[in-house]
Amino acid sequence: MQLEWQIIDRVPADAVQRLAAELKVPPLIARILLNRGIEDARVAHTFFHPEFSLLHDPFLMADMDRAVARVARAIHNKEPMLVYGDYDVDGATGTAMLVLALKELGHPSPFFIPDRIRDGYGLSRSGIKKAKDLGVSLILAVDCGTTAIDEIALAREVGIEVVVCDHHQPEPTLPGAQAILNPKRSDCPYPFKELSGVGVAFKLLQGLYRHLQRDEAALRTYLDLVAIGSAADIVPLVDENRFFVRAGLEQLNRTENVGLRALLQVCGLQNSHIGSGQVVFIIAPRINAVGRLGDAGRAVHLLMSNDPAEAMSLAQILEAENRQRRDIDEETFQSAMALLESSCDVENDPAFVLYEENWHPGVIGIVASRVVEKYYRPTVMIASNNGIGKGSARSIPGFDIHQALSRCHDLMIAFGGHKYAAGLTIRTDRIADLRQRLQKVAAELMTPELRSPKLRIESEVRFAEIDAQLMRFLQLLAPFGPQNMRPVFMSRKVRVIGTPRVVGNNHLRFKASQDNRVIDAIGFNLGHLAHRLTPAENNIELAYLIEENEWRGQMSTQLRIKDIR
Repeated sequence: MQLEWQIIDRVPADAVQRLAAELKVPPLIARILLNRGIEDARVAHTFFHPEFSLLHDPFLMADMDRAVARVARAIHNKEPMLVYGDYDVDGATGTAMLVLALKELGHPSPFFIPDRIRDGYGLSRSGIKKAKDLGVSLILAVDCGTTAIDEIALAREVGIEVVVCDHHQPEPTLPGAQAILNPKRSDCPYPFKELSGVGVAFKLLQGLYRHLQRDEAALRTYLDLVAIGSAADIVPLVDENRFFVRAGLEQLNRTENVGLRALLQVCGLQNSHIGSGQVVFIIAPRINAVGRLGDAGRAVHLLMSNDPAEAMSLAQILEAENRQRRDIDEETFQSAMALLESSCDVENDPAFVLYEENWHPGVIGIVASRVVEKYYRPTVMIASNNGIGKGSARSIPGFDIHQALSRCHDLMIAFGGHKYAAGLTIRTDRIADLRQRLQKVAAELMTPELRSPKLRIESEVRFAEIDAQLMRFLQLLAPFGPQNMRPVFMSRKVRVIGTPRVVGNNHLRFKASQDNRVIDAIGFNLGHLAHRLTPAENNIELAYLIEENEWRGQMSTQLRIKDIR
């Protein structure tokens, strides 16, 4: 699929020079900051060096005072509590963090993670029954609960109160919980709306520690868990999320968490520097895998373990289930490709709704993301059991899949999520209606501008500008993710030195030269673009990321190619 290059060219040159002089940074770094709306030295300093002390007051969040008072009362009265989390990485890390923190506060509490197939997403009747059987009087719900009106009503009927820590899009009517901590609530004045579920749970702990007159700085020990959950949930890495992930990655690189140390060893990361990419593509899938294929509680047990032997055993289970999950992914993806080719107009359909009874419900979200990546269309994938379909929806930049599904709400039993990812439950005899309606809605909402994938390019660069100082400041821009993506640059009139090679699994490797500076380049999965490289002619335009590559203990600069013209 052809990428449309969009070179950002809206920052005046005098503004670039002013900020570069104020910060004593290369003009290219100043341009990147300005592209992100950072216009003065004070804000830039905070961006480069986010601090714990700059976190927002947790009591700005609606219901925080009620939530803290209720949890503090339970601790004081030694009431039994249950931490109830979701089965994804965000929910697992939030659950582990709360259980560990409550134990540190002298209040050991059990946890419950629903089974994806048996219990479904979030608070469920079976989960409430589990809480009742345990004799708890308070549930702390993490990464779920905002839309659980009936389930929280049931909990109240059986004498259980609920405090919700969530970040999913609320419905107009909120459940009757004791407290609902969710910055996306329309009545919530909290200044940052894009926290993850584990981020909201951290704010609860921050408020609780302040209420109990504990040192809030002690909460830093949990930032590795917050970073993993936040990065895995693909939240915008700005404001508080930037601090959580930046400081949390620092914590992760020296973590004392026995379970995480075992997982890093199994992943082969124990001697590597861990950034957001390693979390998203290596660590998170292994935590997710046990929830997709079975009991997600094993991931929580790993994250809470103090026994190295137990932790290693659990980490190896996560590794094995992730391998199995990849096999199921690939089988499901190939099935989805065949279904697309036989039943969809891949060129003209504005959205895809794919259904197959035998798909594993634990992997359809991943596969939907792969379909979106390949065809650049919002995609819903549905698996079913006994006439009830469970679906996962993924979207493209600029298209709000939650909003689109809300216009189909009468066709579904339930749905929820956010702008780029959602889940739904539907009777299988309504799937055809959903396909027809969603395509109509997508046709209305999707402009021609949204239909083609864009490559956002920060600036044109000469190879001579790529030096040690630039590399140092590029590292300070990390961690990268939504709203702070790794900068993509472009260079014109580049010459290829020698013969390009296609290596590994369709990776394109070559040497690029400009102004007598030669830099190694690699384009992952770009072997099909080798024909665009004409050796010995200054006729190539490259779009790329600038990285440091380590090989046999030696560091060198490398261009990671995104596209070639």
